[in-house]
Parts: sequence; structure tokens; C-alpha cells
Amino acid sequence: MILVTGGAGYIGSHTVRELRERGMDVVVYDNLSTGHIESIGDTPFVKGDLFDVELLRKTFREYGVDSVIHFAAYSLVGESMVNPAKYYHNNVAGTLALLDAMLAENVKYLVFSSSAATYGDCGDGLITENSPQNPTSVYGQTKLMMEQFMQDYDKAYGMKYVALRYFNAAGAHASGEIGEAHNPESHLIPLILQVSNGKREQINIFGDDYPTHDGTCIRDYIHITDLADAHIKALEYLKNGGKSTYYNLGNGNGFSVKEVIDTVEKVVGSPVKKQVVERRPGDPASLVASSEKIQKELGWKPKYDTLDSIVASAWKWHSTHLDGFNK
Repeated sequence: MILVTGGAGYIGSHTVRELRERGMDVVVYDNLSTGHIESIGDTPFVKGDLFDVELLRKTFREYGVDSVIHFAAYSLVGESMVNPAKYYHNNVAGTLALLDAMLAENVKYLVFSSSAATYGDCGDGLITENSPQNPTSVYGQTKLMMEQFMQDYDKAYGMKYVALRYFNAAGAHASGEIGEAHNPESHLIPLILQVSNGKREQINIFGDDYPTHDGTCIRDYIHITDLADAHIKALEYLKNGGKSTYYNLGNGNGFSVKEVIDTVEKVVGSPVKKQVVERRPGDPASLVASSEKIQKELGWKPKYDTLDSIVASAWKWHSTHLDGFNK
């Protein structure tokens, strides 16, 4: 049995869907502070917080959990810069509580939702797993600290982990039944699509004076189902005796904010109102992944490898769920 923390969230729910479609046994553990119970269907569910170690341990025992996929964390870069206490408490201390519960119940396998934010600003080249990790945001710092915990727990207690450092998660399930529904929304593609479906007046471009080809930030977008597939491959790798490690997840292609807006306009078939505003703190100019390591070692390869296909799947969800999961 696989416990998925934060399994009612955006990436968690898509991973849960993929796990179940492959016939795997899953239980979701989520406090629903940002997740949506509607996104997991009839998957076994425990409403709980990471700090409730007794409930965590009870869940491990009751469901016979032998492995964990850990998504539960706050993830807004801007918010982390103005409210670091919230992020250190929830992300760092919460993960420590989870690791201690796993230790107490002898749960040895962990796949961790890390982030490209652990790298910070690496210039305009492809980021490899050996690139320096110098986070420019508190959010990125919390993810890096969590990775360091896992290294130490492996050395001391033999807890095996894979940290997946992914770049910009995007898109929605092919069925259009589940997708991205954050409140407030902070990710670029759904923000642009909210302009297209009439839920937002315009899209703000945070700075157009970055050292990039068109002055706007460049990011690597990875489809949510491809992310889910990587988590499953990572878990299978651990259960087959793999050593603890870490992988980047991305397409290896970077797109600027202006290019993403252009793609949305093409897919949707209508113009998007936009305005350039001041930069946000903590935003690197370019984040583009090399995913060569995971492709070589685990055989993972993105199926949604064009921005058009990623945006089209997101639009299928947003055009039919104007208010997300709210009826």
C-alpha cells in the first residue's frame, strides 16, 4: 500500500489517478488546506495533518503502508518570501514529523516532491543534477533542507528515497475530469487561461527586462501526467533495491512568459490581454532542466513534449471547469 501525502492536491491527485489506473493500492493523507476531495474519487482517504504523528502511524498500520509519496507542502514562492515562518513550519517541520512516523513504523521507501527552486539562478544553460543548489526563495530553501534530511535519514536509518526536482508542472488529465485548481492561483498557464475563459481581466508579466531573448522569464514546462509517471517509476526503482538518489524532471526546452501567452492565444483562438508589471522577488531569469539522468537510469520520457499539447490539455479542463472543483 502506498500512502500519498497531499494526494488531493494538483500533482498528488494526478499521481493517485495514475497509480490506480495501473492497479496499485493507494491511500491519500491530506488536511485539505489546499487540496480537493473531489479530485481523488473513491480512493481511500484519511483527513489528517503531518503533525498528527499518532494518526499517521495509525494510518500506516491500518492500511499496511510500505511506501510514501510525499507532496504535502506549501509551494507559493512569493508567499514564502513574506511569510517564511509558515513555510519552515509546514514544509520542514512537517516533513520531519513524517520521517519520524515512517521510522517508527519501519516504512523504508519515500518518493519526494522536490523542486527546481533548490537550484536558484543557474544562468541560461541546462540545469543538471550536479548544478549548484543555491535557492533564491524560502520555498526553494525548504525543499533543499528536506532533501538534506532524507540524505541523513538514509545514512543513519537506511530509509531509501528519490527526490524529484521538477520544473513547472502544467496541464491536466487527458479525461478533462481533474486539473489545476489552486486558490489563489499562482501558476502561469492557468492564470493565462483564466483570462481566456473570462475569470480574470488580464495576465501580469512580472518584468520584461531579464537577460533573456525577449526580456521575460524562461521556464521548462512538464505535463502533470508525465510527472506522475516519474513518481511511479521512482517508487518501483526503490522497491527493486535502488539506492537513494535525485532526478530532474523537465522537457529540456525553455519557453518565455511571452511565448507561453502566444501559445495560449493559438490554442484557444483568441487574444489575451496582458500588462508588464514590476518583477517579483525570488524569480530566476531562466530554469530549464536536463532530464538525461532519469531518462537513462529509469527509462522515463515525457509523452507531452510540446507546449501546445500541454496547454491544450490544460484548456480542456479550464474551459469546462470555470470554478475548478466548485459546483
